[in-house]
Order: sequence, then C-alpha cells, then structure tokens
Amino acid sequence: MSVGPYQDITFDQDGDVDAAQRDRLRAMNVTDLVMLAHGWNNTPSVARRLCSAFFAPFPELAAPSARLGYAGVVWPSMRFTDEPVPDFGPSAVAGEVETVPGPVEAVPGRVGPGAVALDAATQQALTGLFPGHEATVARLAQLLDEQPESEAAFAEFGRLARQLAEVPAGGLEAGFTEDLPKDERGPAAVLYEDALSLCRQFTLALEETELVADKEAAAATFALGGGLTKVWKGAKELLRQTTYYAMKRRAGTVGELGLGPLLGQLARTSPEVRVHLVGHSQGARLVAFALRGLPDGADNVKSVTLLQGAFSHYAFAPSLPHAPQNSGALRTMEERVDGPVVACYSRHDSALGVIYPLASRLAGDDATVAGLDKRWWALGHDGIQGVRSSARLTLDEALARGVPASGCVSVDTAAVVRRGGPPSGAHSDICHRELAGVVLAAGRLER
Repeated sequence: MSVGPYQDITFDQDGDVDAAQRDRLRAMNVTDLVMLAHGWNNTPSVARRLCSAFFAPFPELAAPSARLGYAGVVWPSMRFTDEPVPDFGPSAVAGEVETVPGPVEAVPGRVGPGAVALDAATQQALTGLFPGHEATVARLAQLLDEQPESEAAFAEFGRLARQLAEVPAGGLEAGFTEDLPKDERGPAAVLYEDALSLCRQFTLALEETELVADKEAAAATFALGGGLTKVWKGAKELLRQTTYYAMKRRAGTVGELGLGPLLGQLARTSPEVRVHLVGHSQGARLVAFALRGLPDGADNVKSVTLLQGAFSHYAFAPSLPHAPQNSGALRTMEERVDGPVVACYSRHDSALGVIYPLASRLAGDDATVAGLDKRWWALGHDGIQGVRSSARLTLDEALARGVPASGCVSVDTAAVVRRGGPPSGAHSDICHRELAGVVLAAGRLER
C-alpha cells in the first residue's frame, strides 16, 4: 500500500461488514478518512492495488495539518478481463483469481479486447460471484466458443445470462435496482428484450467503440441466415451487461445497508473524524446510496467524489425534465453531506457513453436512439443533471479555484480521463494526480 494508515473494509452482498476490520478502522488516529469504493474488480488484492495507485499522490498534495487515513471499500463485484485498465498490466487485473468451489476449465478461443471467448479468469470470477451457477457459466462459455449460427442458440444464451441476474431467493437486493422512480422504470431492455436483437444492437455499439466507419454496411451482414457468427461479440456484451445489472443492484444494497450504517457508527464513536467518500463506476453508486443509509444526525461525511459513476445522471434530480412529477432515487441526498457532492465525467468513457444507454433503456424503447435519449445517460458521461444551481467546472477550474463548499458539482475530467481501448474506453482511467487533487479540493484538504 502506497499510503498509511490504511484499512480494507469488506462487505458481503447483503451489506454485512467484517467486524474486525471495522474495529481497526475506528481505532485510526486521524483527522480525515478517505474511503474509496472500487467498481468492477475481481479480487480483494486487485481492489487493493487500485486503492494503492489512486491514493499514492495524496500525501504530497494534502495540507500538512491534515492527518489522513485511508480505507478501501471491498465488496463482491467483478470485471471482465478483456476490459483495459490503464497503468495496470494484464497480470495485475486478469491473472489473480480467487479460489471458488469446483474447477473451471479454460475455454479455447481468443482473449483480449474485442474477443468473444470467456477466458478462465472471467469464468471463475462469474462462478465466484454467482455461486451455484457453475453449469450455467460453463454452458455460456461453450456457446461463446462454438458460436453456432442459430436463433435458438441466441435465445438459450439470453435465458442463461439472465439467470445470473436474478435476485437470489431471500436476498435483500430487489429494492436497490433503479435510479429513477417506478413510473420511469418498468422492465429493463437488457433483461427482457429478444436476445438476438439485443446482441445485434450491442455488436453495432461495440463497432462504434472500435471506430468502424461503415456501420450501416456492418448491420447488413447481421441478417438472419448469414453473418450471425459476428453477432456473438454482442452476445458477450449482453452477458457483461446482465452481470453489471446485478452489480448495480448489489452496489445499492451494500451502500445503503452496509456503508451508510457504518458511517453512522463512526459518527458516534469518532465524531471528530471527517469522512471523504470516493467511488468509481458501480462503487460511485455504492457511496452515493450510502447517503440513504446514513442515520439522521450523522454529519461526519464532508465530501463525496464520484468517478465515472455508472448510474443515472438524474439520480439526484428533485424533478425529472421529462416527468416533472417524479424525482431521482437520491433526491436531496446531497443535503446529508456537510460539503459538496462532486461528479467527475469524461466523454472518452465508451462504457458509459455508448453501452450504458443501450443497456439501461426500457424494453420496447427504440434502440436506435438510445444514445440520444438523455433519460438513459450515466452520471459519468455528462455529470449531474436536473439539479438546480449545481455547478459545472472544467478540471483546470476545479484545481485552480477549488469547488463550491456544498451542493452538487460536475467536473469535466476528459483532459486526463482519456486512455483505454474498446469495449470500455477510458472508464477505468482514474489513477491520476489531478483526480486526487479534485478529491482533496472537495474535502478542503488541498495543500
């Protein structure tokens, strides 16, 4: 770990915290505690590497008067190993696999960006994340390897992929799925629409992230009876998105039922410690939903920084532009922060700018305009929307002048969050000195 004191804080899928880690966190002798929730990571060791890289600039940039402590929020999530993570070699993000019950054999086939086959690490991550589904994962991998040209194969693939996203019997996650009100949700396209049609749409979206010029000609090759092999690239994306739909639900659960109450306990036992929450991707959703679980009267959260947040940009809106009678799931939650809620966004994030709207829309919506329909845009794509008097800054402005002392703030970080190839683009490009500076500015901790 590049900084200290540091402590992992591990939650299970229901939000239950590791008690020994919690006690060690309480014992930290610090004035300010920075807590980073990872997004899509496969193992605690990989999550810890992310924390180490992200926190590394903090000691040099922070005010000397601040005694900083650091924590990594570790929760059960995963990433597909074909997603590039700048500054981390393949062995750092793909080669470390947790042991899970039952062996998982490697499936022959290409691996790497744009590949179709599921490598052994991704298969094992899936079986670890969704215990009891070893046979399902094995069959999904087999279909991706064989790539049969039949509608029935795509229908089977869609059915199996969606089994992974089902709420476990007796689980707590069902109430933590959506960012918009009930009137605005309904069945999500990624879970209900025809699998072959979705696979076609995802294939075209992936072609867009790979800068294929003639998408119209490419679409013509996907006609039934010919060219279906290529559509298996979209099938892998369908599996990725159904998995991430489950992660979205889990992030809300862990945030509201786990991290929020933990912060309330810290407010009682260590009222002098100022807490600064940081979250990446689905981890941004986790720390945002922690505000819903923060007990009344707890005022120890002094800043929240959301890095490439993978949830609705209307989540904090008191009134939706297209449905004024409705609000986002986090309406007024910024008022529970004794400081600002800062959303960092980048146009170079293909995962949120291209794929997210397609996967998040309602079943039956016109997929051809998913990227143009602002209802389905992510916070990490264009910042916080629908909140009056929220500030919008460039990265240079935020670093030179600081950020407002309270309320919602959006910072365009495209100047540094720009590296990464398909399918996710710059989604994981977050380990930058400048982003550390934004976190410290939000917490009034900069040198």
